[in-house]
Amino acid sequence: MRLTDQRNAVSAAESPSPPVPEDVNALHPGLWPTTAALDDHGVLTIGGVPVSEIAERHGTPAYVFDEVDFRARCAAFREAFHDFDVYYAGKAFLSRTTARIAEEAGLSLDVCTEGELAYAQAVGFPAERILMHGNNKSEAELAAALEYGVGRIVVDSFEELDRLHALVPHFPGSRPRVLLRVTVGVRADTHAYIATAHEDQKFGFSLVGGEAETAIRRVLDDGLLELRGLHSHIGSQILGTAGFEAAAKRLLELRARIAREGAELPELDLGGGFGIAYTPADEPTGPKEMADILRTVVARECAALGVGVPRLAIEPGRAIAGPSGVTLYRVGTVKHRQGIRTFVAVDGGMSDNVRTALYDASYSVRLAGRVSDAAPVLVRVVGKHCDAGDVVVRDDHLPGDVRPGDLLAVPGTGAYCRSLAHNYNQIPRPPVVAVADGRTREIVRRETIADLMGLDVG
Repeated sequence: MRLTDQRNAVSAAESPSPPVPEDVNALHPGLWPTTAALDDHGVLTIGGVPVSEIAERHGTPAYVFDEVDFRARCAAFREAFHDFDVYYAGKAFLSRTTARIAEEAGLSLDVCTEGELAYAQAVGFPAERILMHGNNKSEAELAAALEYGVGRIVVDSFEELDRLHALVPHFPGSRPRVLLRVTVGVRADTHAYIATAHEDQKFGFSLVGGEAETAIRRVLDDGLLELRGLHSHIGSQILGTAGFEAAAKRLLELRARIAREGAELPELDLGGGFGIAYTPADEPTGPKEMADILRTVVARECAALGVGVPRLAIEPGRAIAGPSGVTLYRVGTVKHRQGIRTFVAVDGGMSDNVRTALYDASYSVRLAGRVSDAAPVLVRVVGKHCDAGDVVVRDDHLPGDVRPGDLLAVPGTGAYCRSLAHNYNQIPRPPVVAVADGRTREIVRRETIADLMGLDVG
């Protein structure tokens, strides 16, 4: 074990344990999809379907996608941010189903790669309502965006400006609409790997270093691209509003300086990163409160600067998809470590949820297939991979009689779990099972070993 690994292990071991729940069988309302409930036998149901039935029909592990909940969260953001452009951030979880629902709900779509754009094209998502991100978009990806006619391209570097300038002549009559991503120098209160607006990271044009103003003037002078405005994304899983307020203020000051030179930038995209509750300790800001705060901050700053209010945009992903997803696992082994904790091993792990290992993320867990009157015990839910970091739920409580064969449910897994899933130890990825109105359907099928072998042409 490396020294850094030893330090991490000590840190994790010494982190405070969550409080013992009064009722280990209860569902904390802030963590679960809106249709989650317990039936008369204490079995968890989602979308009107007992999870025992989902497990029997579709196997475990399985991502359960609450379609009603996802639709409701799309609608909540559309209503709260009624005067914003709202781009669903497809990187959180993108499938043909989620793209269709987002479009039906009146949301726009944020894609980052040619692959994500292909999903949008597959369902005929309106091109003018697509925004393309990415810090190193290839010529092929930019060409695909121009060919489909995406509404906005977020330019991240001078090299990307060069690529666009080289491509535009191949699309006669095209004048791509672009936003420039600005690194505003705000360090969000989140994990270092998902804080994206401070200087020491890979995204955007530096505000402090003057790159942003240079890029703005270059686009305005060249005239090949239509500069619609500025973009910022400060990070992910952000529960408060202070970082967004600071970023908006700095972007608006830059916009005002450009306006005084005679160039009006009509749009301002404040990005996404709105957090969700993974444990009862998390208290995220809701969409209505967030909308009211951002709307007020921007109006106040524009008034102080003597400039008009721009058209605003946001990019929620996790805040829509995250609470809509629950992962089902089957317990395989239980090990009681005297005086430490109980280790509960399930039939998935870091291949279907790498966030705990990658970001030290916290999750909750519940016994899902039965009710228990046993006293709660501190558990660590671990996977089946050959890695000590293979942890799904670092610390939570389950009934002390948890045993092999039990079903466990982990809420808040609708975002970045299927997106980041991989095949470590050559384990196929789980299916995504949509539930609604008492019915189930696979919207992403389970991978098979034959799928994996089919990629190996050697």
